Amino acid sequence: MISSIIQEDINSIINEDLPWENFKGKTILITGANGFLPAYLSYVFIYLNKLKDYHIELILLCRNKEKAELKFAQFLEDKNIQLLIHDVNEPISIEQNIDIIIHAASQASPKFYGIDPVGTINANILGTSNLLKLAYEKKCENFLYFSSSEVYGIGNTDGNPIAENDFGYMDPTNVRACYGEGKRAGETLCVSWMHQYNVPVKIVRPFHTYGPGMDLTDGRVYADFISDLVNNKDIEMKSDGLAVRAFCYLKDATIGFLYILLKGKNGQAYNLGNINGRSSIIELAEKLVDLFPQKKLKLIKKEADENYIRSLVNINLPNSTKLGNLGWNPTTTIDEGFKRTVLSYTI
Repeated sequence: MISSIIQEDINSIINEDLPWENFKGKTILITGANGFLPAYLSYVFIYLNKLKDYHIELILLCRNKEKAELKFAQFLEDKNIQLLIHDVNEPISIEQNIDIIIHAASQASPKFYGIDPVGTINANILGTSNLLKLAYEKKCENFLYFSSSEVYGIGNTDGNPIAENDFGYMDPTNVRACYGEGKRAGETLCVSWMHQYNVPVKIVRPFHTYGPGMDLTDGRVYADFISDLVNNKDIEMKSDGLAVRAFCYLKDATIGFLYILLKGKNGQAYNLGNINGRSSIIELAEKLVDLFPQKKLKLIKKEADENYIRSLVNINLPNSTKLGNLGWNPTTTIDEGFKRTVLSYTI
C-alpha cells in the first residue's frame, strides 16, 4: 500500500501549476516503472486519472514481474494500467499507439557497477536504442531520457556547481565507467535520433535524489543511513564522510521531471538537483541522528564493503538554473525530506 506520506507527496505534485491537460487521453510508456524515480511518476499519472478523469493509458514496463506486482499491487485491476514484463535490452514490439515514452530503466546503484557492469551499460545503450526506435515507429510526441550527473566525470575540483556543459574526464578502463559512459552514450543516441529522425527527445540529469520507495539495500550511503534509522540501528559510516553532495527530495525531483517533460526544449539536457540540500556525508549522518533523538542512536565507523566502487568525485553540486528558468523550484528542506523518508517506511 502507498503510505500516507507518499499520498501527500503525490497530491502536492498534482497541485503544481503545470499544463496537466497535455496528458489527457495520452498513452504513456514508462520503462523501469517500478524503480525508485519512475514509480513516483507512475503514481502521478495514476492519480491524475482518479482525480481528473484524464483517461491516461499507462504501459508500465518492468523487468521483474514479482517486484512490479508488489509495487503496483493496489492498481493491478485498473483498466488504464498495463504491466509489461520485458527487458529493454531486447527489441520491443507494442501494437497500440504510444504518445509519450519515459525511459528510466537502468541499474543506478554503485553495487551493480562491480558485479554486473554489462547489465548496467546495456540498458543505457541497447535499451535506449530500442526505445528510440519504438518512439520513431510510433511517431511519439515526447521522449524523456533519464541520464545522470555521472556524465560529468571528474574535473570540477573547485567545488563550484556544475552546469550542463561542465564536462570532465572519465576513464573508460575503470569499471565504474559502465554507468557514466553508458549514460553519455545514451544521451548521444537520443540527440542522434532527434537529428536524423526528428524524435523529440529531452534529457534529465538527476543528481542525488532520495525519498520514499528507495531500495534500502542498494548500497548508496544515504540509503544505508535510512535503513539504519528505520531498523533502530546506530548509523554506520564506511568512509571518511568528507564527500559533499546536494540531496533532492523525490517529490521535488518528480515535479522537475514533469517540468522538463511539459516545458523543456527538445534536444536539451537539464540538471536536476537541489543546491540547498548541500551536505557532506558525515554532516548528513550527524543530522539524521539528531532528527530522531528518541531513537538514542549514535554514529559509528565501519570498514567499507569491498564490492562497493566509490566515486572519485569529492564535491558534486548541481547548477539547476536552466531547469529553474522553466519554473521549477525545489522547496523541501533536507531536514523535512529525510524525516519524511524515514517515516514513510514506518507508518
